[in-house]
Order: sequence, then C-alpha cells, then structure tokens
Amino acid sequence: MSEIYTERLTLRSRDVDMFRRLRTSELFKLLQEASIRHTEQLGMGRDRTLDRGILWVLLMQRAEIVRMPEYDEKIVLRSWPGKTMHLLFPRFYSLETEAGEALVKASAHWGLVDEKSRKAVFPERYGIEIAGTETGKEIDLPGPIRKLACDREKRFEVPYSFVDLNGHMNNTRYFDLAEDCVGAAAGGKLLKEIRTEYVNEARFGEELTLRWNGDDGEVFLSGESSKPVFRMTLRYE
Repeated sequence: MSEIYTERLTLRSRDVDMFRRLRTSELFKLLQEASIRHTEQLGMGRDRTLDRGILWVLLMQRAEIVRMPEYDEKIVLRSWPGKTMHLLFPRFYSLETEAGEALVKASAHWGLVDEKSRKAVFPERYGIEIAGTETGKEIDLPGPIRKLACDREKRFEVPYSFVDLNGHMNNTRYFDLAEDCVGAAAGGKLLKEIRTEYVNEARFGEELTLRWNGDDGEVFLSGESSKPVFRMTLRYE
C-alpha cells in the first residue's frame, strides 16, 4: 500500500476542450477518481463507508495551474492525504509531464456525511482513519470564500445527468456550469487558479440562481437556492 497514489495517463479527445486543452471539469474528475482509488487502496473504501450509509463528500477545492496539459499528452497524476483535521480529510494532488514538468498542483478538504440525515459523521465512531503524508510539495489548503457583489445572474435547474451516486450534483459539474456562464474560457483565456467551496448540496430538479461579477481577470461566481450552495473564484492569465 503506497502513501502516494500514482497514475500515468494519456489525454483523450473526451478529456479536452475546443482548444485541445484539458477541460477544467475533467481535471477535477481526474482528482476525484484518484482520491477514491487511493482511499480504497488505503483500506477505507465502500465497505467502510458507502455500504454502511456513509458518503465521502468534497467540501473545498483549490488548484494552481502552470499549464493545462493538451490532447494526446502523457501525464503523471499523484495524490496523497494530509493529516486528518477532526472532521476534515485534507488531500493533495499534482500533475506533471513524463519529464517532470509541473503542470497543476491542487488541494482539497473531504468530509463524511450520513446518507440519510446528510449530517457530518465523526470518523472515529466508524473506525475511519487515514494517515497523513508530507512531501514538501503541498500547496496551501483551500479555505472559505467570501461572498462578493455580482452584476449578472441566470437561473439553472439541476438535470438528471449532473447527479452522481451521492444523490446530488457532482462537484465536477460546477466547473462546466461556471465556464458556461463566464466568457473567459470560451474566449481561450488561460485559467491559472481556481477555488471552490461547496456550502450545501444541490439535488435533482433543484433550481439555482447563479450570480457572477465579470468575464476577465479574477471572477467570483456563486449559486443559491433557498440556501447558499456553492462559491467559486477563477483567476485567468
């Protein structure tokens, strides 16, 4: 059992956007799946969680992007856990070329919730424990995002295709949603940093009001229903 999860990948057409760069939502899918596979390798897979009515959920994410890898490029993905912080399970990630060129560094806070009540679960009550690893290559962990005034908004209803096995809108779909609102991505601008805070879940059929404050430079975007759902900042070159 390795303290650092490592996977070698070749980017396919389904992974990239019209500029042939790794799509933002696909980047976070890679990170999500690496987290799941490594957690399983560490002995904390579905038999300890999902099959007992406990869900792993993402609470916050952050990524710093040196360069998005491109179509047909071979990359190396690594992920490792940080030291557990009471209810929070920090995790770190890196993407590099085969030659060792840094592409992306990322971090996240994961947590556990009860499938029925949707309330936080104390991991020690279920014997869920993941030892932390320190490599010296970690970026800062994500934190709460301050709400900003916005001058644009639109309505959005969560479709069936956006809902995952946890019964809510999958975290990676928020990035597609953001880039459909904010014109910078479609304009070819290069994303350099992204931070996301998931405040509450969005369920199938739920209507959100999306608000954001611009298209260039640093953008703030949020989604709300009867309660805050998510907040995100995107910084473009």
